[in-house]
Amino acid sequence: MAIIAKATGEATQRELIPAGTYVARCYSVVHLGHVTQKYMGEEKVVDLVRFTWELPTELRCFNQDKGMQPCAISKEMTLSLNEKSNLRAMLNAWRGKALTDKEAESFDLAKLIGQPCMINLIHQPSKANPEKVYERIAAVMPMMKGMVCPPQHNPSMEFSVLEFDRTKFESLPTFLQEMITGSTEYQAMMKAPAQPTNLQKEEMLHQQELAAKLASDDSFDDLPF
Repeated sequence: MAIIAKATGEATQRELIPAGTYVARCYSVVHLGHVTQKYMGEEKVVDLVRFTWELPTELRCFNQDKGMQPCAISKEMTLSLNEKSNLRAMLNAWRGKALTDKEAESFDLAKLIGQPCMINLIHQPSKANPEKVYERIAAVMPMMKGMVCPPQHNPSMEFSVLEFDRTKFESLPTFLQEMITGSTEYQAMMKAPAQPTNLQKEEMLHQQELAAKLASDDSFDDLPF
Protein backbone atom coordinates (compact mmCIF):
# COMPACT_ATOMS: atom_id res chain seq x y z
CA MET A 1 0.00 0.00 0.00
CA ALA A 2 1.27 3.46 -0.88
CA ILE A 3 0.56 6.75 0.86
CA ILE A 4 0.52 9.38 -1.85
CA ALA A 5 1.15 13.06 -1.17
CA LYS A 6 -0.08 15.56 -3.76
CA ALA A 7 0.73 19.19 -4.33
CA THR A 8 -2.86 19.95 -5.32
CA GLY A 9 -5.81 20.26 -3.01
CA GLU A 10 -7.83 22.98 -1.37
CA ALA A 11 -7.77 23.92 2.29
CA THR A 12 -11.11 23.56 3.98
CA GLN A 13 -12.73 26.56 5.61
CA ARG A 14 -12.76 26.04 9.36
CA GLU A 15 -15.96 26.53 11.29
CA LEU A 16 -16.29 30.21 12.05
CA ILE A 17 -17.54 31.60 15.33
CA PRO A 18 -20.94 33.10 14.46
CA ALA A 19 -20.98 36.87 14.18
CA GLY A 20 -22.47 38.58 17.21
CA THR A 21 -21.76 39.97 20.65
CA TYR A 22 -20.20 37.69 23.27
CA VAL A 23 -19.19 37.64 26.89
CA ALA A 24 -15.40 37.21 26.86
CA ARG A 25 -12.40 37.09 29.16
CA CYS A 26 -8.83 38.05 28.28
CA TYR A 27 -6.37 35.29 29.18
CA SER A 28 -3.30 36.11 27.11
CA VAL A 29 -1.22 39.20 26.35
CA VAL A 30 1.88 38.56 24.25
CA HIS A 31 4.35 41.25 23.23
CA LEU A 32 5.80 40.02 19.93
CA GLY A 33 8.27 42.86 19.46
CA HIS A 34 9.10 44.79 16.28
CA VAL A 35 8.18 42.51 13.39
CA THR A 36 8.00 43.06 9.64
CA GLN A 37 4.52 43.06 8.13
CA LYS A 38 3.18 43.64 4.64
CA TYR A 39 0.47 46.26 4.26
CA MET A 40 -0.91 47.46 0.93
CA GLY A 41 2.02 45.79 -0.81
CA GLU A 42 4.62 47.53 1.32
CA GLU A 43 6.71 46.16 4.18
CA LYS A 44 6.95 48.00 7.46
CA VAL A 45 8.23 47.20 10.94
CA VAL A 46 5.59 47.35 13.67
CA ASP A 47 5.86 46.82 17.44
CA LEU A 48 3.03 44.32 18.01
CA VAL A 49 1.11 43.08 21.03
CA ARG A 50 -1.41 40.24 20.72
CA PHE A 51 -4.47 39.89 22.95
CA THR A 52 -6.45 36.66 23.18
CA TRP A 53 -9.89 36.25 24.71
CA GLU A 54 -11.89 33.12 25.43
CA LEU A 55 -15.62 33.01 24.74
CA PRO A 56 -17.07 30.88 27.57
CA THR A 57 -20.53 30.66 26.04
CA GLU A 58 -19.25 29.44 22.66
CA LEU A 59 -17.95 25.90 23.16
CA ARG A 60 -16.33 23.44 20.74
CA CYS A 61 -14.68 20.05 21.03
CA PHE A 62 -11.17 20.61 19.66
CA ASN A 63 -9.71 17.55 21.36
CA GLN A 64 -11.66 14.45 22.40
CA ASP A 65 -9.50 14.02 25.49
CA LYS A 66 -10.20 17.56 26.69
CA GLY A 67 -13.91 17.65 25.86
CA MET A 68 -15.75 20.92 25.31
CA GLN A 69 -13.62 24.07 25.45
CA PRO A 70 -14.36 27.75 24.86
CA CYS A 71 -13.54 29.25 21.48
CA ALA A 72 -10.81 31.88 21.46
CA ILE A 73 -10.31 35.00 19.38
CA SER A 74 -7.20 37.18 19.09
CA LYS A 75 -6.33 40.68 17.99
CA GLU A 76 -2.91 42.14 17.18
CA MET A 77 -2.32 45.83 17.73
CA THR A 78 0.52 48.31 17.58
CA LEU A 79 2.02 48.76 21.04
CA SER A 80 1.37 52.47 21.34
CA LEU A 81 -0.86 54.60 23.55
CA ASN A 82 -0.69 57.86 21.65
CA GLU A 83 -3.99 59.73 21.44
CA LYS A 84 -4.90 58.38 18.00
CA SER A 85 -3.75 54.79 18.53
CA ASN A 86 -6.13 51.85 18.10
CA LEU A 87 -4.85 50.35 21.36
CA ARG A 88 -5.78 53.43 23.35
CA ALA A 89 -9.21 53.54 21.71
CA MET A 90 -9.80 49.88 22.59
CA LEU A 91 -8.75 50.39 26.21
CA ASN A 92 -11.00 53.44 26.52
CA ALA A 93 -13.96 51.46 25.19
CA TRP A 94 -13.20 48.39 27.33
CA ARG A 95 -12.79 50.39 30.54
CA GLY A 96 -15.77 52.60 29.81
CA LYS A 97 -13.63 55.64 30.51
CA ALA A 98 -10.75 57.37 28.79
CA LEU A 99 -7.16 56.90 29.83
CA THR A 100 -5.66 60.02 31.30
CA ASP A 101 -2.42 61.28 29.79
CA LYS A 102 -0.70 60.25 33.02
CA GLU A 103 -2.07 56.68 32.75
CA ALA A 104 -1.08 56.50 29.09
CA GLU A 105 2.54 57.27 29.94
CA SER A 106 2.94 53.76 31.37
CA PHE A 107 0.02 51.35 31.35
CA ASP A 108 0.64 47.71 32.31
CA LEU A 109 -1.27 45.66 29.73
CA ALA A 110 -0.77 42.52 31.84
CA LYS A 111 -3.44 43.90 34.18
CA LEU A 112 -5.99 43.04 31.48
CA ILE A 113 -5.37 39.31 31.88
CA GLY A 114 -8.36 37.76 33.64
CA GLN A 115 -10.56 40.78 32.99
CA PRO A 116 -14.02 40.21 31.44
CA CYS A 117 -15.61 42.25 28.67
CA MET A 118 -18.08 42.08 25.80
CA ILE A 119 -16.74 41.47 22.29
CA ASN A 120 -18.51 42.16 19.01
CA LEU A 121 -17.40 39.79 16.24
CA ILE A 122 -18.01 40.31 12.55
CA HIS A 123 -17.19 38.19 9.50
CA GLN A 124 -14.89 39.78 6.96
CA PRO A 125 -13.73 38.39 3.58
CA SER A 126 -10.01 38.26 2.90
CA LYS A 127 -8.77 41.02 0.60
CA ALA A 128 -6.46 38.53 -1.12
CA ASN A 129 -9.20 35.92 -1.59
CA PRO A 130 -12.82 37.06 -1.02
CA GLU A 131 -13.92 33.41 -0.80
CA LYS A 132 -12.05 33.10 2.49
CA VAL A 133 -13.86 34.63 5.43
CA TYR A 134 -12.39 35.40 8.85
CA GLU A 135 -13.70 36.55 12.20
CA ARG A 136 -12.68 40.04 13.21
CA ILE A 137 -13.13 41.86 16.49
CA ALA A 138 -15.08 45.01 15.69
CA ALA A 139 -15.41 46.28 19.26
CA VAL A 140 -14.44 45.53 22.84
CA MET A 141 -16.86 46.87 25.45
CA PRO A 142 -17.44 46.75 29.21
CA MET A 143 -19.67 44.04 30.65
CA MET A 144 -23.32 45.01 30.75
CA LYS A 145 -24.68 45.77 34.21
CA GLY A 146 -25.88 42.61 35.94
CA MET A 147 -24.06 40.23 33.56
CA VAL A 148 -21.56 37.70 34.88
CA CYS A 149 -18.69 36.14 32.93
CA PRO A 150 -18.06 32.44 33.69
CA PRO A 151 -14.73 31.56 35.37
CA GLN A 152 -11.58 31.51 33.24
CA HIS A 153 -10.90 28.17 31.53
CA ASN A 154 -7.53 28.65 29.80
CA PRO A 155 -4.32 29.27 31.76
CA SER A 156 -3.15 32.87 31.85
CA MET A 157 -0.28 33.83 29.55
CA GLU A 158 1.86 36.94 29.90
CA PHE A 159 4.91 37.10 27.65
CA SER A 160 7.21 39.86 26.47
CA VAL A 161 10.16 39.48 24.14
CA LEU A 162 11.85 42.14 26.29
CA GLU A 163 11.73 39.81 29.30
CA PHE A 164 12.34 36.57 27.45
CA ASP A 165 11.15 33.43 29.24
CA ARG A 166 12.10 30.17 27.48
CA THR A 167 9.39 28.07 29.16
CA LYS A 168 6.63 30.49 28.26
CA PHE A 169 8.04 30.93 24.75
CA GLU A 170 7.95 27.19 24.05
CA SER A 171 4.31 26.99 25.17
CA LEU A 172 3.26 29.48 22.48
CA PRO A 173 1.96 28.33 19.07
CA THR A 174 4.68 27.81 16.47
CA PHE A 175 3.60 30.75 14.30
CA LEU A 176 3.96 33.11 17.27
CA GLN A 177 7.38 31.70 18.10
CA GLU A 178 8.45 32.40 14.52
CA MET A 179 7.20 35.98 14.71
CA ILE A 180 9.04 36.52 17.99
CA THR A 181 12.35 35.04 16.77
CA GLY A 182 12.08 37.30 13.72
CA SER A 183 11.67 40.42 15.84
CA THR A 184 14.43 43.01 16.11
CA GLU A 185 14.44 42.55 19.89
CA TYR A 186 15.15 38.81 19.68
CA GLN A 187 17.77 39.30 16.98
CA ALA A 188 19.51 41.93 19.10
CA MET A 189 19.41 39.61 22.11
CA MET A 190 21.15 36.90 20.12
CA LYS A 191 24.02 39.19 19.10
CA ALA A 192 26.37 38.55 21.99
CA PRO A 193 28.16 41.61 23.41
CA ALA A 194 31.63 41.42 24.94
CA GLN A 195 30.04 40.19 28.17
CA PRO A 196 26.73 38.42 27.44
CA THR A 197 23.93 38.81 29.94
CA ASN A 198 22.65 35.74 31.79
CA LEU A 199 19.57 35.73 29.54
CA GLN A 200 21.71 35.78 26.40
CA LYS A 201 23.94 33.02 27.78
CA GLU A 202 20.88 30.87 28.52
CA GLU A 203 19.40 31.40 25.06
CA MET A 204 22.70 30.78 23.25
CA LEU A 205 23.25 27.58 25.26
CA HIS A 206 19.77 26.41 24.33
CA GLN A 207 20.45 27.06 20.62
CA GLN A 208 23.78 25.22 20.86
CA GLU A 209 22.10 22.22 22.48
CA LEU A 210 19.50 22.12 19.71
CA ALA A 211 22.22 22.30 17.03
CA ALA A 212 24.20 19.49 18.70
CA LYS A 213 21.10 17.32 18.91
CA LEU A 214 20.33 17.83 15.22
CA ALA A 215 23.95 17.13 14.25
CA SER A 216 23.99 13.83 16.14
CA ASP A 217 20.59 12.67 14.87
CA ASP A 218 21.22 10.11 12.08
CA SER A 219 17.65 8.85 11.97
CA PHE A 220 17.24 10.21 8.43
CA ASP A 221 20.36 8.60 6.95
CA ASP A 222 18.56 5.60 5.48
CA LEU A 223 15.56 7.35 3.91
CA PRO A 224 14.87 5.80 0.44
CA PHE A 225 15.14 9.05 -1.55
